[in-house]
Amino acid sequence: MKQDYTHLPLGEEVRGLSGFYIPCKEERLKYNGKEVLYVIGSSTVESACCGGGTCGYAIVPGYIAKWKVKKNKAGLPISEVEPIEDEAARREIGKTIRVTESIGNIDFW
Repeated sequence: MKQDYTHLPLGEEVRGLSGFYIPCKEERLKYNGKEVLYVIGSSTVESACCGGGTCGYAIVPGYIAKWKVKKNKAGLPISEVEPIEDEAARREIGKTIRVTESIGNIDFW
């Protein structure tokens, strides 16, 4: 099932209730004849009941079906992605990201 992924401006804070996150870079990883989109960033909790802190993250929207095919009302580009459902593929892709980016916190859509 294809989903839309909105590309956020890199290096800009996205504010939330207890802090913010910053998408720092987008990468395209070749895997089994397809391309995987992943985003590396950092998140900071400033005001939460359990304290604060900063950590790095990676999100993996999925396999790229169509790259930046349209824009939303704010003018941000949108790509179509297919979530990676196969557990073996997730493990291999996650391992590659962990080694390449030195990130342990990886979330797949």
